[in-house]
Amino acid sequence: MTDEVPRQFEIEVPPDVVPGNYADFANVWHTSDVFVMDFVSLARPPQAGADADGNPVTIVPGRVVQRVRIPPQQVFELAKALTQQLEFWEQETGRRSGS
Repeated sequence: MTDEVPRQFEIEVPPDVVPGNYADFANVWHTSDVFVMDFVSLARPPQAGADADGNPVTIVPGRVVQRVRIPPQQVFELAKALTQQLEFWEQETGRRSGS
């Protein structure tokens, strides 16, 4: 057994990244070696339209404001962190997500 030295991350956020980007939703997809999260902001209000077969649909125009790629192993850590932060948010605000 090897003695593993604990890691201590020192993460710097560049000043131009601090404000962040607002996104209305995220789209997640994957390849064999990476998960991709596209964060999307609505470009203008939804409008009535038609699909390729002429069926009515609501067109929701959006623009990707950030694309983030992570390795598959990191997806589990991200899911845990999101769940933990959501629980903290629910406790702090007294609100339940999805309701």
